[in-house]
Amino acid sequence: MESLLRGRALRPLTVDGVDAVFVRDPVLVRDILVGESKNYGKGELFRKARNLSRVGMLSEDETMHRHYRRLANPYVRSAKVEEYVPDMHGIAHRFVSSWRDGETVDIQSEMCRITCAIVVGTIITGLPPGTTDTVSERLSRLAWEMIRKPLYGKAAARAARPGAAKRLSRARAELRDILDVCIADLLNSPGTTAGYLSELLADSDGQGNRLLTAEQVCEEAVMMLTAATVTTASVMSWALYALSENPSMEEPLRKELARGGGGFDAQEQEQEREQEPGQGSSGYTRRFLMEVLRLYPPVWISCRKALTDVMLGDHPLPAGTNVVFSSYLLHRDPERYPDPGRFDPDRWLSLRPGQADASYIPFGIGSKGCVGEPFAWRQLEVILDVVTREWTLNTGPGHRVRTAPETTLHPRRLLMTPRPR
Repeated sequence: MESLLRGRALRPLTVDGVDAVFVRDPVLVRDILVGESKNYGKGELFRKARNLSRVGMLSEDETMHRHYRRLANPYVRSAKVEEYVPDMHGIAHRFVSSWRDGETVDIQSEMCRITCAIVVGTIITGLPPGTTDTVSERLSRLAWEMIRKPLYGKAAARAARPGAAKRLSRARAELRDILDVCIADLLNSPGTTAGYLSELLADSDGQGNRLLTAEQVCEEAVMMLTAATVTTASVMSWALYALSENPSMEEPLRKELARGGGGFDAQEQEQEREQEPGQGSSGYTRRFLMEVLRLYPPVWISCRKALTDVMLGDHPLPAGTNVVFSSYLLHRDPERYPDPGRFDPDRWLSLRPGQADASYIPFGIGSKGCVGEPFAWRQLEVILDVVTREWTLNTGPGHRVRTAPETTLHPRRLLMTPRPR
């Protein structure tokens, strides 16, 4: 795949019989996502594998997208996320403390369970404890199936067959069933609230008419919950693997996290983007996670479609052209990142994500960038803190971890052995 980094800024590409143009130039990718974003919509490729909802935030209608993004924002903005931190710690500790010395842990599966429990326990509040646990468990099963779903090629065709897709369909139906019950209970009990679910149910027009049916609320909740977990679970798995491969990084991480350092702040992040070149990120935890996200961006490939005839740089593209770009490749461009395959958090001491291009976009950029970025950063830091306080994790001798570029970029099979501190 790295061969796409060489040669022309744009080159033709065919994926599953669909013609597209691959863009490797980070300046042009930024034009697609920010400068000329109004001229690009959702592309045809990879959508069936990823999308669970076509209403609300994933709507083709830009006004509707912005509206539901605003509805979600109060639950994932930085100030609100800080209120979640004690609960995040408690939930992560509950899972991590159940590990046993010397007993192998399937890290990817366990990170699914932890991230799902955190998201449900913070964003959908007010449910009975047993219901919260059930929603979390069912979301975890769906997230695990979604993570492993191929995006394209023969593997995707095999996964789409009725028999092969049964586990995913069943997991999705089970989550929908319990959410349907929660939504019905909320509708029958006007004084009860359940965080984000209640926000969706209360959404109405100027005459007080609800804008979403109960079924659409369920679809939007499934989309939001899944998006908030599959990516973070994969990134957290890579973070623990990177730490096991670089044990000298544990001590500075643990010291900073013990002092309460590393906390994500959206305003601080924006200030860093505006710094002069050579002024990078100061916190070690931030630099460590930025490097994990550089090498292993969860949404590793994306597609947009030209809505009208456009000029992309010097290249004319007719309306309907599918435009593909890869954060995985943008993050490994040797022109931007010397020795790009090396895991080096300290590269961010002198390097910063720029505003002029898309050379670092783990959460996307522009109006369609990840609305839950502050939540994701804080969740990663909390889980990293809880795990490193209690355990040292290692892979077995000779165990080779393979990268799986599927719905997310995740470890194919990451088995690790915990040892107490």
